[in-house]
Amino acid sequence: MSDSHVGGSVVLLVEDNEKNLKLARDVLEFAGFTVLVATSGEEAVDRARADLPDIVLMDLQLPGIDGHAALARLRTDERTAGIPVVALTAFAMQADRDRAAEAGFDGYLEKPISVRQFPDQVRLHLRTEQP
Repeated sequence: MSDSHVGGSVVLLVEDNEKNLKLARDVLEFAGFTVLVATSGEEAVDRARADLPDIVLMDLQLPGIDGHAALARLRTDERTAGIPVVALTAFAMQADRDRAAEAGFDGYLEKPISVRQFPDQVRLHLRTEQP
């Protein structure tokens, strides 16, 4: 694996709101990430299985199956079970965080995203092999 892959981790961004999607994608691409996009839960599962991204950022409210159902499908597939999946949502209550954690999400990021902090927040959730 080349060193460029470390900075250019592949992110699957699952978001059905066009403005949120564009902002998050632009910020991540500017920070050196390769960004794949899905706009529904079903599409997210299909893209993750096909492309095996380094991390999935999953909106919870999606057309079709929601983020929780999509996460459950990813966790039951051995190809995608180990990919970190981070909830990306406007729900900011502690109960929402707890529900996401109980569902098996690896982290929780609030919308609207902080343009300045978002790339580092994503990097914190990447599973990188440390020597």
